[in-house]
Amino acid sequence: MKSELDQYYREHGRKVYLYLMTLCGEPDTAEELTQETFYQAMKHLGRYDGRSSVFTWLCGIAKHLWQKELTRRTRHPSAEPDESRPDPTPTPDQAAELRDEKQRVLQKLHALPEAEKELVLLRATAGLSFREIGALFGKTENWARVTFYRVKQKLKEE
Repeated sequence: MKSELDQYYREHGRKVYLYLMTLCGEPDTAEELTQETFYQAMKHLGRYDGRSSVFTWLCGIAKHLWQKELTRRTRHPSAEPDESRPDPTPTPDQAAELRDEKQRVLQKLHALPEAEKELVLLRATAGLSFREIGALFGKTENWARVTFYRVKQKLKEE
């Protein structure tokens, strides 16, 4: 059983970490939640029924842990500002234009409804397939594909 989980970690650990990075944007938090995801998977390995891929199952655990973390943060906000976040102040060199463009895209993305935003981030940054995304949302691969296309069109129009 432990060797099975080791294999899952070797195969999916990096992708679970990237998925959590799309959700939280904080490397330390993503790393911590990745470790907790695999700990929870080890504790509840018997609950995995094989209806979805192992990666999808792990992402479901990871998403649940991130939602718990958000709830904890809401109830117990930190007294100190998080200094691990990058400074959004543009620099005066040529890279400023590129950063400004990225900022505009991220603002448009942030304004999307939560499900649409998560879908785009899963596809664009974590590189998940439409099948995996559909399974994470409890929907079909076609739903993920069509929704992604519509969100992409909406962002282009804006």
